[in-house]
Amino acid sequence: MSRVLLKKADIHKGYLILVNREYGYQEQYQELSHVGMWNGAEILYERRANRALDDLMKEIGGWEHIVPVSAWRSMAEQQAIWDQSMAESGQEFTQRYVAVPGHSEHQTGLAMDLGLRQEEIDFIRPYFPYEGICQTFRERAAAYGFVERYQADKQSVTQIGHEPWHFRYVGTPHAQIMVQKNLALEEYIAYIKDHRYGTDPYVFREYQISFAEAAGDMTVLELDDAHPYSISGNNCDGFIVTQRIEKGDHDEG
Repeated sequence: MSRVLLKKADIHKGYLILVNREYGYQEQYQELSHVGMWNGAEILYERRANRALDDLMKEIGGWEHIVPVSAWRSMAEQQAIWDQSMAESGQEFTQRYVAVPGHSEHQTGLAMDLGLRQEEIDFIRPYFPYEGICQTFRERAAAYGFVERYQADKQSVTQIGHEPWHFRYVGTPHAQIMVQKNLALEEYIAYIKDHRYGTDPYVFREYQISFAEAAGDMTVLELDDAHPYSISGNNCDGFIVTQRIEKGDHDEG
């Protein structure tokens, strides 16, 4: 067994952090790598997410037809985008399609806006239709750890307008579960909370997933180091623990 010590600040780190109007982005360090260029600007993306994105694009031949429009943004860049949108498009449009600075997924380095390659691409709302290569990307995204973050039927949950172009890396198997159960990230975080660490893990294929509430300044977990595991803060109140188990030991949840 491994004894894992988690600091209170660790709830703000990981691939499953929830960043929205209620929960702002706290962690300010990302390991970024180069994705490409768009409109003269370098596109940077979290390193692991970038590898997964490139693998997905290689499978479907996506880079020939799909353009990375925006990924990681600094606080200053998000503020500039917000201010420009407010000036040009007004408050209603901006609140619908632009996250408040400090509350944008783009600041995590885990969000990517994609557009169909064409002569003119809208930076705020790039065209990414539900057909052709874009739909092929969408259908294969979960297998590589990506979800369409702001779906049309989840606007009351996310408080963000429908954004077919915005994809968030959450990793596997979480993306597959979210798609299978039609859960927005807000709903998935709440769903996993019902599966407490050490008592009632959620089992999906060869994984078991559970929630450990942050216990003051230090949370201590005992994990079976015979099986690979990962831990992510949820940016709210605790940690999501994901561990591989022997395939066939449990039925899928």
